[in-house]
Amino acid sequence: MATHKIKILPKFFQAVGEGRKRFEVRENDRDYHEGDTVVLQEFVVGKYTGFQITKQVGYVTNFEQKPGYVVFNLV
Repeated sequence: MATHKIKILPKFFQAVGEGRKRFEVRENDRDYHEGDTVVLQEFVVGKYTGFQITKQVGYVTNFEQKPGYVVFNLV
């Protein structure tokens, strides 16, 4: 299993933290797989804020996504 550190904008970071956003749509440049760990690092105006949330990648699919993109749930 891999660990991926990825940038996330504050409005999405907050929604993940509150449990309202339980998925990510991402370019699959990191070859995401179920069971991987994602470290969502809040990023604003060209720099990291220092806040982060760690989640596991659940189900991954590219169904109905743009070429090269996937959607996965955060568990």
